[in-house]
Amino acid sequence: MKKNWWKYLSILLLLYAIIYGFMVQVPDSNIGDTVRNVFFHVGMWFAMLGVMLTSFVNSLKFLSKGNMYNDLKANQAVLVGVFFGLLGIITGMVWAKFTWGEPWANDPHLNGAAVSLLVYFAYLVLRSAIPDEEKRARVSAVYNIFAFVILIVFVGILPRLSSDTMHPGSGDGNPAFGDMDAQMRYVFYPALIGWIILSQWVLQIRTRTKVIEEYIEEKELNF
Repeated sequence: MKKNWWKYLSILLLLYAIIYGFMVQVPDSNIGDTVRNVFFHVGMWFAMLGVMLTSFVNSLKFLSKGNMYNDLKANQAVLVGVFFGLLGIITGMVWAKFTWGEPWANDPHLNGAAVSLLVYFAYLVLRSAIPDEEKRARVSAVYNIFAFVILIVFVGILPRLSSDTMHPGSGDGNPAFGDMDAQMRYVFYPALIGWIILSQWVLQIRTRTKVIEEYIEEKELNF
C-alpha cells in the first residue's frame, strides 16, 4: 500500500476537484460559469504534456543505452498522451461552443493543439510502417524528440506570442491562471496534480501490460 500512495492521492485530488469544482464560487467574467471547465480541460493538457515529457526522456535514454524497454515506454507514453490530448481538445470544443458560439474557432491555441496531435499521429503511423524492431525503435526515438520540441513550440510558445486569441488567460476578462481568484486556485492546483498523476498511472498500467504481452508472445514462439 505504501508504494501506491500516489495512486490514492490522484483519486482523492480528482474527487475533490470534481465535487468542489462545481460548488466553488467563481468570479464574474465574460465566460460565466463555464470557467469551471478550467479544472478539467487544462488538467488534461498538463497530463498530456507530462506523459509526452516521459516519452521524450525515454527516447533519449534509448538512443543513449539501446534498451528496448525505453522504446516500449516511450511508445506507450505517446499513446497515453494522445488520449489525454484528445480529451483536452474535446473538452475545449465543448467550452468553445458555449463561450464562442462554435466548437472550433480560428484560435492559435486550438490550431496549435491540433497540429501537435497530428505530429504524434504521424509518429504512430511511422512506427507501424517499419517492420524491423531495432530500426523502428531508433527512427521513432529520433522523430519523437523532434515531436516533443514541436509540441512545446505550438502549444506553449506560439499561442502566447499571438495577440489574436480569445482563449481564457489571454486578457479581456477571461480568468485563467494568473487571473484566477484564491477560491479557484484551491481547486485548480489539486486538479492539475491529480490529472498529471492519473496520466502516469495509466502509463504504468499500459507499460506493464505491454511487457507481459511481449513476454507471453516470446514464450509462445520459443515453445
